[in-house]
Amino acid sequence: MTTGPRDKRMSIDDVVAELQDGMTIGIGGWGPRRKPMALVRAIVRSDLKDLTIVSWGGADVGLLVRAGKVRKLVYAFVSLDSVPLEPNFQKARQERTIPEVVELDEGMFQTGLRAAAQRLPFLPMRAGLGSDVLVNNPDITTVTSPYDEGVGHEELVAVPALRLDVALVHLNRADCHGNATYLGPDPYFDDLFAMAAERTFLSVEQVVDTAGLTVDTAVQRVLLNRMMVSGVVETPHGAHFTSCVPDYERDEKFQKAYAAAAAGSEEDWAAFETRFLAGDEAAYQAAVSAFTAEQEADR
Repeated sequence: MTTGPRDKRMSIDDVVAELQDGMTIGIGGWGPRRKPMALVRAIVRSDLKDLTIVSWGGADVGLLVRAGKVRKLVYAFVSLDSVPLEPNFQKARQERTIPEVVELDEGMFQTGLRAAAQRLPFLPMRAGLGSDVLVNNPDITTVTSPYDEGVGHEELVAVPALRLDVALVHLNRADCHGNATYLGPDPYFDDLFAMAAERTFLSVEQVVDTAGLTVDTAVQRVLLNRMMVSGVVETPHGAHFTSCVPDYERDEKFQKAYAAAAAGSEEDWAAFETRFLAGDEAAYQAAVSAFTAEQEADR
């Protein structure tokens, strides 16, 4: 008897049930672009705590630190682009409410993921030499190259592997087995997050059959294969309010409202939470639709 590949479809709540306190969780996407925000919002609503979050950060980091979920944050930046510094993150850094932070050069961050993906303890690189990255992270050390290339034995940064218990990523399309494609201009580093993790949970705009993954796009855009993925969640607009092009652009008006609430008083943030974050994902999407209608009516 032969069987096909496993059906890995899950709900958002199923994914959160797989997570545990103290885990190291990598979050794919890039700043305000293609973040798995539906999964992030579910973590915010959960009882999870003491997480280590690894991210090229945006509102994912902002929401999680504001909710007190983060014990350690590893990041290269935390930005909303049109809002240069994510306000919830800014508040947490200024008030020192994140117990431990590791700020890396963007290249070092990528190299750390590559080391973990290759199951190596570290990879060498030049980025970071002579910078305050090494001053502020004294546990990151250097190694001497065993090879003399005419300039002596070069000193290099030994970038430690960014090993992940779980990666959370969002793509445009997937089949039920975990093969997934991006349709926008950039894969970001979602495949590296998946390869650096013990398990990867994938949210997508739409689940299609396997043949449908390459109907409207090249096979080279199939970024993740089923060997990398433990679970698939179909959640339309699951990256909101970040972009997920070509399905939708970043919701700039909503982002502005989010940033204003985050930078405002405790009452401002409480009102935002009550309206948008108190319920499940369906309630969030309904509240966003109502907000959009209000914005259109005011034009």
